[in-house]
Amino acid sequence: TGLNARLKSAQDEIQALRYEMQASRDEMQVLHESSQTANEELQSSNEELTTSMEEAQSMNEELQTINGELQMRLDDLVLAQSDMQNLLNSTDIATLFLDNGLNVRRYTEQAVPIFHLRESDVGRPLSDLSNTLDYPSLLQDVQATLQSLSAHTQAVSAADGRWFSVRIMPYKTLANTVNGAVLTFVDISTAKALEFRLREAN
Repeated sequence: TGLNARLKSAQDEIQALRYEMQASRDEMQVLHESSQTANEELQSSNEELTTSMEEAQSMNEELQTINGELQMRLDDLVLAQSDMQNLLNSTDIATLFLDNGLNVRRYTEQAVPIFHLRESDVGRPLSDLSNTLDYPSLLQDVQATLQSLSAHTQAVSAADGRWFSVRIMPYKTLANTVNGAVLTFVDISTAKALEFRLREAN
């Protein structure tokens, strides 16, 4: 009877161990499946990350291309502005460009002594600039030109004895819109001197 009891106890322990082993196997299977799922999700995330990195790299390359094109256009624009400034200076005609607010936008070297211009004067209103001309209605004539869109020409003398043919014109863009005014000052001192001599002779 004692042997049977021990045998029964041993069988129960074996059965309990089998249950525990089966439970451990089941847990291991669940863990394996969970690990497999996590690995698949990680792989999927890695693929998405790789795709995102490739897209970012592609966008970066496109941006670099666009930046290169913009830099080329900027270089072309700077060169065109330099060409235009050199062309204007080579005409030997004093020229003053004003925006719609009658502020100085640009000027040629020949306009410097007439208006005592400096680089810091770009953006300043025409009304703030002193000049050597005997032309008190200059500002009013510029305003009238912008209102009428008709050019205005007048001969005026300067403090240094020179005479200028002043021409005020609307500044028209390539789209044919008015964007300020252009003032040119052509030295006509020689012609004026001849005119005075002819008058005196008569």
